[in-house]
Amino acid sequence: MIRVDQAGEYGAQRIYAGQLAVMGDRAPHAGEIAAMAEQERRHREAFDALMAARGVRPTALQPFWHVAGYALGAATALMGPEAAMACTAAVEEEIDRHYSAQLDALEAEGSDPELASMIADFRDDEREHREAALAAGAERAPGYPLLAGAIRLGCRVAIRLAERI
Repeated sequence: MIRVDQAGEYGAQRIYAGQLAVMGDRAPHAGEIAAMAEQERRHREAFDALMAARGVRPTALQPFWHVAGYALGAATALMGPEAAMACTAAVEEEIDRHYSAQLDALEAEGSDPELASMIADFRDDEREHREAALAAGAERAPGYPLLAGAIRLGCRVAIRLAERI
């Protein structure tokens, strides 16, 4: 769980980096994106610390996430501010599902209250990001259902890969 979650937070940081590289700091929603990126950085750092403390190795796919996350962020930002927000809404929807499933498993086992607390806190942040993206016009992005569906599918594939590699 820790490896997958750290990879996801790293990927989210890279998505926001790609969006901000294209949009700059004056584009619509740039301030919101920068604030979300800062939260993702704090999430990743918390998982980095937990990985070090527990001897968990990162996914071997980290170099791929580095490039793929940035490319996804840049591509959606090039499509416009609503598409960038659509990307955020789609990613955060999948992360909410993923974190919720992890919490269900942790609660059933009752084995790791520290990790469960961390995931619950971060899930709340991810839900706020999704709501902010929807409020900022994510659903007005051109081809929103197709774009969001493709991004959600990509997230599910990335999660499964990080679980195994």
